[in-house]
Amino acid sequence: MNKRFIRNIVLASAVTLVAASCDHTLDVEPKYDVVSANVYKDFANYKQILAKLYAGYAVTGQQGPVGRPDIKGGDEGASNYLRQYWQAQELSTDEAVIAWNDGTLRDLHDMDWTPANEFLRDLYNRIYYQVALTNEFIRETTDAKLSERGITDANLAEAKFYRAEARFLRALSYWHALDLYGNVPFVTEEDAVGSFFPKQATRQELFSYVESELLAVQNELMPAAPGNLTNYGRANQAAAWLLLGKLYLNAEVYTGTARNTDAVTYAKKVIDAGYTLEPEYEHLFLTDNYKSKEIIFPITFDGLRTNTWGGMTYLVHAPVGGNMPSAAFGINGGWAGLRTTKNIVNLFLDVSGNTDERAMFWTSGQSLEINDLFTFTDGYPITKYKNVNAQGQAGSDPTGNHPDTDYPMFRLADAYLMYAEAVLRGGAGGTVGEALGYVNQLRTRAFDGTAGNITQSQLTLQFILDERARELKWEAHRRTDLIRYKQFVEGSYLWPWKGAVKDGRAVEAFRILYPLPTTDVTANPNLKQNTGYNQ
Repeated sequence: MNKRFIRNIVLASAVTLVAASCDHTLDVEPKYDVVSANVYKDFANYKQILAKLYAGYAVTGQQGPVGRPDIKGGDEGASNYLRQYWQAQELSTDEAVIAWNDGTLRDLHDMDWTPANEFLRDLYNRIYYQVALTNEFIRETTDAKLSERGITDANLAEAKFYRAEARFLRALSYWHALDLYGNVPFVTEEDAVGSFFPKQATRQELFSYVESELLAVQNELMPAAPGNLTNYGRANQAAAWLLLGKLYLNAEVYTGTARNTDAVTYAKKVIDAGYTLEPEYEHLFLTDNYKSKEIIFPITFDGLRTNTWGGMTYLVHAPVGGNMPSAAFGINGGWAGLRTTKNIVNLFLDVSGNTDERAMFWTSGQSLEINDLFTFTDGYPITKYKNVNAQGQAGSDPTGNHPDTDYPMFRLADAYLMYAEAVLRGGAGGTVGEALGYVNQLRTRAFDGTAGNITQSQLTLQFILDERARELKWEAHRRTDLIRYKQFVEGSYLWPWKGAVKDGRAVEAFRILYPLPTTDVTANPNLKQNTGYNQ
């Protein structure tokens, strides 16, 4: 198997077969059920179908960057799963603002979104498209069906890995639904394919389901193998453990009951799995980051094979503008959109990056103060993601449009900080001394020595929140973190233009959840809108 499994595999044939029912322009027979029956007869197709499940986070259709979209309606590039997930997690916080006034995009930072917001609808639709794809794969790979098709020996063992990966990916998307929308429609492989109205699961019920799925598949996934490029890009046991850790760390938000001891347990399992910190922080966000032994679960991109106007194309291009040299980012031009607020900049004593290497800001020609959200030079862009390798060479796409850089959805540094926070929140099974050691490993890398190390008395929950912003900024954690710390909607913590006010203001408490899209609530009589969004 190629070392870049997900990004280099040829998707075309299986993608068309799997997604045929979603493309209403294909007025052809046989329809989906017959196509599925045919395609699953040949085990050679399974790997390509699995690749489509992973690619659903990165690409938007059968052609790329546009054309034959998976989901009809709206701008295909803007509907990308990773792009919309990142915006929901970042634009609603102090970590990101955007200079574009597209549709209702500004409502994310203004924190006055409604159930009609098209960006939140696009993300919701992507989540459920992923759920549908994974449900079908899981439905078609039961022991009974594999036996019926004569899949045995090594192929049977491989098929079981594939099925466990599909269950992990479904759990990941359901976790996104749980975290973002709360009480949502719930469908599994046990539901018959056809027209019906899915029942609505409560947040508690969905939490229990995601937990049970991850616990069930953790030993069925491939073992953690840091640096193993053969299966690069695929979910393994460490990915399941880290997602369990995240579920438990946020359990009090989701269910009202803290699970910090479980968070300690699973963060430690990740830490002990053999991953190591990347020696140079900036190398985590370049085109050769696939070599890193720190990244546990990436969303993979390739400038020639995974073309999209979302994903890493968006994250590399959108923060480049003003007098920033686009060639230094390995692209043909910037989109002059994304910047950060002074709250994040002020977490660093030295914004140059000469002291703490994580201070990756472009300050030339930019103002720290954001007087106008829609003026790109108001606010500092973060220079984290680039389409160049460690030697400064640009990626493979000769047009300079689509990067080779992979998105580090889960990495070891997050596990270190999760462990430290869970210990400080009273989780058993860990020690403050060990937590301090993990935090100081991150700071030793960032400061290129021990000058930035802290003492045990400095290791507080607020310090961990700030350190998460320093270490993980623009990696789509901030909204979840602020909610867990009760600093998202509350007036105790303000940032520029929070609540559409220049100096910030508290917003309604119900905004810790996004609304279910009007389109789905209208179509499904089983759904009840989240509190606060019916007025």
